[in-house]
Amino acid sequence: MTESPAVPAWGPDFAALERTDPEIARVVLAERDRLNAGLQLIASENFTSPAVLAALGSTLSNKYAEGYPGRRYYGGCEVVDEAETIGIERAKALFGAEHANLQPHSGASANQAVYGAFCAPGDTVLAMSLPHGGHLTHGAKVSFSGKWFDAVHYGVDAETEDIDYDQVRDLAREHRPKMIICGGSAIPRLIDFAAFREICDEVGAIMFVDAAHFIGLVAGKAIPSPVPYADVVTFTTHKVLRGPRGGMLVSKAEHAAALDKAVFPMMQGGPLMHAVAAKAVALKEAATPEYQQYARQVISNAQALVAELTAEGMRAVTGGTDTHLALLDLRGIGVTGAEAEARTGAARIVLNKNAIPNDPQPPRVASGIRVGTPSVTTQGMDEADMKQVASLIVRAVKDADGSQTAAVAAEVAELVAGKPAYATS
Repeated sequence: MTESPAVPAWGPDFAALERTDPEIARVVLAERDRLNAGLQLIASENFTSPAVLAALGSTLSNKYAEGYPGRRYYGGCEVVDEAETIGIERAKALFGAEHANLQPHSGASANQAVYGAFCAPGDTVLAMSLPHGGHLTHGAKVSFSGKWFDAVHYGVDAETEDIDYDQVRDLAREHRPKMIICGGSAIPRLIDFAAFREICDEVGAIMFVDAAHFIGLVAGKAIPSPVPYADVVTFTTHKVLRGPRGGMLVSKAEHAAALDKAVFPMMQGGPLMHAVAAKAVALKEAATPEYQQYARQVISNAQALVAELTAEGMRAVTGGTDTHLALLDLRGIGVTGAEAEARTGAARIVLNKNAIPNDPQPPRVASGIRVGTPSVTTQGMDEADMKQVASLIVRAVKDADGSQTAAVAAEVAELVAGKPAYATS
């Protein structure tokens, strides 16, 4: 008699991974150890909760669910329907939105769906220039958005280094775009959504807000929301929002049908139901008073970090930050962004080189760095810790010969030892 195979344990089972594939198990543990041993200052990263990870590694991964709750193309979706419906209602409540779609696989996928809902190939869109803080999907030539659409770009004011709203208005009047995009990947200041709404209304354009970077601060009621102003808001769920890697969008009810059809079947097939459930968990966590305090602390930490770095000769683009991230111009200390990224990385401080507005260096070199505080704030760090973090960054960045690398790395390890990203037992 043949013995039946063992029934797999419900949910994540790391012991099973170790038995089945010790090579990948080693990689998983190595990544956990990397996170615990260093300072993670990438503005677009964060640490998910154990509850989010549990949903992400659950049996919901097994279900094919093309379509939407109550309107699937496969049978057996009654359980996953419930997960998606819960997530939709949580998103609408958290952001005060009339409609929500949790299915986009990423922020880029969500953005692609917005183009699909409102534009045809060749239509004109107006968005922020990538070198000034925009995003690839806002009309960069290497992206579908730049290949399929006529992208016109606005930038920042030469004096303030903040968005040049007069230029936005002038370009909108000149080009009459089908859609105007605001948001980006390196904007340290708050965006005037009312001004964008006024411009969109004047030229009859769709107002599309890419809130990937700052939506978690909106969820935590730490900064103003774009939702009342925008026709559609897209975002990722893995940055300040502290959810799984993925995308989402919220919109006015009048655009619901067009956006849903653009997500599926136009741009995607079956949704990742384990990720949808994990997004729902993150949305519930973001609706708590504790998360609101977290969001405020993220901003306080970013401002404290910038103040210390500025005092050491790293010029803050726009003069500071209102959000979770900052751009630092390193030309005053004679270091490129690429050099700074390499030197800090060797000392277990992870950040990224970043172009500054009107950067004389090519993107692979860059004159600046971008720093963000979502991850270190999740670990429980505060303004006092940011003073030490800034000191460590400065020592590493200025360490041209590498003589301080080991000492800085040791101090980093000591700092994070009491505040690990993930418990090891």
